Amino acid sequence: MYERILVPVDGSPTSDRGIQEAIRLAKLTGAQLRLLHVVDIVSVYAIAGEGYSVPTSVDILEPVRQGAREILRMAREAVTSQGIAAGSVLLENTAGRVANLVVQEALDWHADLIVLGTHGRRGVRRMVMGSDAELVARLAPVPVLLVRLPG
Repeated sequence: MYERILVPVDGSPTSDRGIQEAIRLAKLTGAQLRLLHVVDIVSVYAIAGEGYSVPTSVDILEPVRQGAREILRMAREAVTSQGIAAGSVLLENTAGRVANLVVQEALDWHADLIVLGTHGRRGVRRMVMGSDAELVARLAPVPVLLVRLPG
């Protein structure tokens, strides 16, 4: 069944729900988990008012990277406290969609399954922003379990 489950995490409640589902599956199948967080550098600079170009200054990146490491640490602690083997990986996206990095990590690590939370955007917001979770589901070479918050 599943031996290697890739779990993209972002620290959100939906992501936490995805971690819990991955833990449940790992307990049933004996799988190991790989937790993945992607720092989207283009978005960081866009939010900081630097536009869509990535400047050479790294002043605002280090706190973002530290936050990303903390997200991974907390996720790994949640998994290992349940007796599940887990590794983690931190990637940086400087171009394109985060979904492409998730799919590439699944290929590189030979994942059997990807479990990730979806934020459930609807209507115009979904059409304009798109959905990385939906794109992962369309491009992934393995099954994808999309997890939403109840309600």
